[in-house]
Amino acid sequence: MSLEGLLGKKLGMTQVFDKNGTVHAVTVIEAGPVTVTQVKTEAKDGYAAVQVGYGDKRRSNKPMRGHLKKLGDFRVLREFAPRGDGEVNAGDRIGIELFDEGDLVDVTSVSRGRGFAGGVRRHGFHGGPKTHGQSDRHRAPGSIGSGTTPGRVYKGQRMAGHMGAEQVTVKNLRIIARDEGKGLLLVAGSVPGATNATVRVTHAKSHSAKKKK
Repeated sequence: MSLEGLLGKKLGMTQVFDKNGTVHAVTVIEAGPVTVTQVKTEAKDGYAAVQVGYGDKRRSNKPMRGHLKKLGDFRVLREFAPRGDGEVNAGDRIGIELFDEGDLVDVTSVSRGRGFAGGVRRHGFHGGPKTHGQSDRHRAPGSIGSGTTPGRVYKGQRMAGHMGAEQVTVKNLRIIARDEGKGLLLVAGSVPGATNATVRVTHAKSHSAKKKK
């Protein structure tokens, strides 16, 4: 049994050339290694999953230290679905051997926080007219609803507000290359999150995620 994915750290972007001389913009991800902290089963826990720890933490509290059973102090604990055959036990360390060049992956992270943003920046509003003396309407949101019916503002109405700092998943990114010695994955395209952000890399789940022959 193996895992459906790994935790890692986004290091930044660069570009690489493949064997045909084509240049690819890639994101460099330091993937793992993660330590298995708990194996959950249908019989005991009601579902099958593998809990892993990633990153260093200065000190865990006493309940967490009891749970981890001297495996170490981890900054992040996450669960992954089991995948394939074999056996995984608490204490095992798993790295980028889960992935091969050419695999498609889904990458999840928290996007960069942009603070308070207006409707033009946050939602792509066009703004108001820029003629006939309307000097203060260029980036205004305009009307947000009728006064009589419904007499209120619908939930989810698009307007200015906090932008970014949300969990985002980018699907079906191809692994262009990997460096086993340094534990690096080079993934085509960009992934959410700032530099050094924790990312979750999993095998792609959609039907289009079949490896090219």
